[in-house]
Amino acid sequence: MVVLSQPVLDNFSTIKTCKFPTSSFYCGIPVIDLLNRDAKTRIIKACKEFGFFKLVNHGVPLEFITGLEAEATKFFNLSQMEKEKAGKANPFGYGNKRIGSNGDVGWVEYLLLNTNPDDIHQKAITIPGDAEKFWSLVNDYVSAVRNLACEVLEMIADGLKIEPRYALSRLVRDEKSDTFFRLNHYPPCPELQVLCDRNLIGFGEHTDPQIISVLRSNNTSGLQISLRDGTWVSVPPDQYSFFFNVGDSLQVMTNGRFRSVRHRVVADGVKSRVSMIYLGGPPLTEKIAPLPSLMEQGEESLYKEFTWSEYKKSAYNTRLGDNRLAFFEKSAGQ
Repeated sequence: MVVLSQPVLDNFSTIKTCKFPTSSFYCGIPVIDLLNRDAKTRIIKACKEFGFFKLVNHGVPLEFITGLEAEATKFFNLSQMEKEKAGKANPFGYGNKRIGSNGDVGWVEYLLLNTNPDDIHQKAITIPGDAEKFWSLVNDYVSAVRNLACEVLEMIADGLKIEPRYALSRLVRDEKSDTFFRLNHYPPCPELQVLCDRNLIGFGEHTDPQIISVLRSNNTSGLQISLRDGTWVSVPPDQYSFFFNVGDSLQVMTNGRFRSVRHRVVADGVKSRVSMIYLGGPPLTEKIAPLPSLMEQGEESLYKEFTWSEYKKSAYNTRLGDNRLAFFEKSAGQ
């Protein structure tokens, strides 16, 4: 174990213990049973009020979930030298502590992968050990979660009376969809006691710029979301369910009816946390704007039209905690 000195810890962001610390979970997280006939209505309500919900009875085979987690854990348990053989994240590959190129850091290491079927076996990414097994599990998992995300997006379209029904899901299903898959590992940090009443940030607060994100993690706490009033609350972990985040692009396409959720991860002093995130994005050339079939008579767009490529470039030139949509909001009279 590497013993961290206070100067080393000072390089990482910390926060004071919040109102709902990781030891006291928030019980108000919306839980949606996909098999219930009111699931569509509850998803719409959750996206409007929280931008976030937990989905149960999702139908993704458990072996897809546990199999990939086992392979991810095996990778992150390798020596640093072996992990770095995967190639430096630029943007795809292995990253450690540094998040993006603008100075953000966290108590995290990760693999970032492209989900395009033509690119998923990226020669630049070398997975030590049984690489064929790893990529096969990634493909199975991503395919299942993509289908789940599209099912939810079509339920959202039904609930909002968006036409056609596949107006949202087609963007994620498109063969040119700019969708990422991320494996995050937050190692335990036993030295957290030096922080007294503070928590060490594993991944800093941010919103996801894509359309929708589908998260699954092991049974370790750490994920927190921000409520409408700015209060940070801790999400109870559930290794058998999926958590859905509304992304910035979906906020724009619903003209602010849905709000992208600000979220972050805090480190654990004892347990390792492994999370798998599917980040469903549109093709680079896709124009992002409020959907015409959703707009009521006389309703004005809150946002300037932009392509996903333009927004992606702008978003990744900012810091994690910045309000990325601020540059694309219309002022009064525009």
